Amino acid sequence: MSGLWVFVCGPSGAGKDSVIDSAQKVLGARTGIVFARRMVTRAAHAGSDHDPVSASAFTDLLQSGGLCWHWQAHGFCYGIAGHYGDAVRSGCLVVVNGSRAHVESLPPSPALRVVRISTDPDQLASRLLQRGRDTAAAVADRLARNLHFADMQADCVIVNNGELAAAGHQLAGYLASAVRPVSVIDSTPHLACMRTST
Repeated sequence: MSGLWVFVCGPSGAGKDSVIDSAQKVLGARTGIVFARRMVTRAAHAGSDHDPVSASAFTDLLQSGGLCWHWQAHGFCYGIAGHYGDAVRSGCLVVVNGSRAHVESLPPSPALRVVRISTDPDQLASRLLQRGRDTAAAVADRLARNLHFADMQADCVIVNNGELAAAGHQLAGYLASAVRPVSVIDSTPHLACMRTST
């Protein structure tokens, strides 16, 4: 019996990282739920939720089969270490902070669930402008790209327009309810690294 992969996706500004962090705190050390750390070819900074790796180290991991998921976004490579695949095969639910474009490219699987974090367009624009990382033109590009994923299929949609705690509890509740064995033939994907956008 195998567990589940749960990919949590959403646009920049929707609060995806914060919602995942909130849910993790709500769940605590609950048995059977694992929050995967991503490896990214980008330097870490205060509050980073990833493990930085060099481009050459990432390539070595890729070629040696050390990654069970991998994709590219915004000029960086993202990967999930192979031991998380072992956790799924042992029956755990593994949560991945993922990319919408990458997830959309995956074939349906009983071992895969998708949670989409969204917010209304006005709030999204306001958050992107307030954080000050992008120019007005870049914000406009992000908002336009977000429209491409407006109809993205998901098993659970969480609208993060209000209190972060409410969204965190909603995600935690979904994850807790999804912890159950699922029969699959092979829960570990073997996918080519592709250029995608979150």
